[in-house]
Amino acid sequence: MIDLRSDTVTRPTPAMREAMARAEVGDDVWGDDPTVAALEAAVAERAGKAAGLFLPSGTQSNLAALLTHCQRGDAFIAGQLAHIYRDEGGGAAALGGIQAQPIEHDPDGTLPLDKVQAAIKGADIHHARTRLLALENTFRGRVLPADYQTEAIALARAHGLATHLDGARLFNAAVASGRPLAALCEGFDSVSLCFSKGLGAPVGSVLVGNEAFIARARRWRKTLGGGMRQVGILAAGCHHALEHHVGRLAEDHARARQLADGLADIEGIAVQACDTNMVFLAVREADGRALEAHLASRGILAAVGATTRLVLHLDISDDAIPRILAAFRTFVARAGA
Repeated sequence: MIDLRSDTVTRPTPAMREAMARAEVGDDVWGDDPTVAALEAAVAERAGKAAGLFLPSGTQSNLAALLTHCQRGDAFIAGQLAHIYRDEGGGAAALGGIQAQPIEHDPDGTLPLDKVQAAIKGADIHHARTRLLALENTFRGRVLPADYQTEAIALARAHGLATHLDGARLFNAAVASGRPLAALCEGFDSVSLCFSKGLGAPVGSVLVGNEAFIARARRWRKTLGGGMRQVGILAAGCHHALEHHVGRLAEDHARARQLADGLADIEGIAVQACDTNMVFLAVREADGRALEAHLASRGILAAVGATTRLVLHLDISDDAIPRILAAFRTFVARAGA
């Protein structure tokens, strides 16, 4: 089965399973799990931050960051389509009493800085005071431009805002841009890094920041039910990914580009974007279910909608690309018959 729905569907490699089986463990709530401590330190060092905190998921990592940065009745600014705003169950509002202020994205995925500035609320008692600017990298497969990162952080600083980066696929951004991970984290007060997507670990994210921030976030992790015991078994999978799966993300990017180029040559297929490991297509609504069923009948899973995202990852090999292209060609030929 070729699964293009997301890079979250990846399964641990045999080498990762071996590393997990051999992991030295302890009670992490007591701070006794050496494998977790080693992972947190290694990720923090790569990110150029002082400390890290291992959490079960990117959603909990983002939420712990929001709760650490903001008080009840505060507000944060994020993109209208950002995962932290749209796809995390409204946790900030439901559990933290934190109000989101969404901003429409520009075509390149950035948030227009004039609109960000206009959305910042100060001390007026009528408003939820803005405390945080949250950005995302990559956003829909696009790498956040370096100059924009610098300007956005400077704007936040000028208005006394903290900054958080949802870096669920920041390793993809680092590989695609050729920039060190620390450069992509520079200036942000906190960064959430996910290991269960392109890096292929079964579960886990690491939140990084300064030591005081991480100490407060650790308390919120406990409040959110994220305190874990002998979790070094999972941390070992993440550490293996950090050491062995980052560089190979370039393979996913290359296969995504090969797939995008092949789809673009098929009449009736409109490729919208392919910058890292995701190929975005425009599919007519009337064709959506039929295309999804057609692909499934050929052993290809895809989530087809108004905007269709095909995600390449470590479980998809070179020989999958011709199969995917052949399935699309067949569908287009039948639809046009």
